[in-house]
Amino acid sequence: MRRCGWCKDNELYIKYHDEEWGIPNRCTRALFEFLILEGAQAGLSWITILKKRENYRLAYDGFDPEKIARYDDRKIALLLKDEGIIRNRLKIESAIKNARAFLELEAGASGFMDHLWSFVDGEPVQNRWRSLKQIPVSTSTSDAMSKDLKKRGFNFFGTRICYAFMQATGMVNDHLIDCHRYLPCQQASSCPEIDKLGNYSPHL
Repeated sequence: MRRCGWCKDNELYIKYHDEEWGIPNRCTRALFEFLILEGAQAGLSWITILKKRENYRLAYDGFDPEKIARYDDRKIALLLKDEGIIRNRLKIESAIKNARAFLELEAGASGFMDHLWSFVDGEPVQNRWRSLKQIPVSTSTSDAMSKDLKKRGFNFFGTRICYAFMQATGMVNDHLIDCHRYLPCQQASSCPEIDKLGNYSPHL
């Protein structure tokens, strides 16, 4: 079974590649989770975040944006002692700031999910890469998304993180064309079933 070259011989990585990465995701709570996790990943490997993902769900109240937005100094102090997450004050404070910005955007006319998907006109960009060297780390679309979100109060969401977010949530299909997940992600029209904590139960 052929997979993208970045998907190394790691059970957690393979599961993520096969069951989540690149599937068009239109679940607001799951998109918010990726927003927080991508920000935590800045400067680190994604596998580091995947290993801590369940710990993040516990530490961040199931990625409930309303609860995260209310975190105070006491909660920050507790998170800084939590060995299950990245204990970086700036990233923790960024998660709180992003939760508040998320709630403001979600309360707007379009909502968070539709606003983000509007950058690709509501449909996944279908790329046709033959090698990892062809895949960009950012694009003019991720530039625009990052600039827009920064104006709205989000941080730790530069253009490279934005593009990684777009790849993960299926806004772009960056599976290599010989990867066994390329066609299923290309054909997917909606996200898989997701429970209240954002756990995926894909049927693709």
